[in-house]
Amino acid sequence: MQYWLVKSEPNECSIEDFHRSPGIPIPWDGVRNYQARNFLNQMAQGDAVLLYHSSCQHIGISGILNVTRTAYTDPLQFQPESPYFDAKSKVDKPRWVAVDMVFTQKFSGIVPLARLKSLTALSECYLFTHKRLSVMPLTFQEFTLMEHLGGLPT
Repeated sequence: MQYWLVKSEPNECSIEDFHRSPGIPIPWDGVRNYQARNFLNQMAQGDAVLLYHSSCQHIGISGILNVTRTAYTDPLQFQPESPYFDAKSKVDKPRWVAVDMVFTQKFSGIVPLARLKSLTALSECYLFTHKRLSVMPLTFQEFTLMEHLGGLPT
């Protein structure tokens, strides 16, 4: 199993969206960064994912998701009305992928960014070394520490 962190603005896709639809996969699509896309390609079914809310009043980790479908062609890249449309992407050679995820657990509260930054054990975490990335790997230790901070047993 691998461990990941994905970032989303809560008004785009939040832990509440997943919580309202337990067991129903939600596509993680619209990623338009090559390194983040490459990480999506590495995700495997059953991988654990922390959901991080960004660009909002309460920035931080909100819960855990689970990968249910590995990388497939992101259909939004071919929809001209979509904000994720990519005119350079071709059906026979797509540039972007999506994965499907389901709700696993909502934390008792948001684990704030300030709390995460205060922990030396997370100083080398992609969250702080690659700040602009929306999909990133975590080590088992990073994941379990963040999970514990969310009020879940390790």
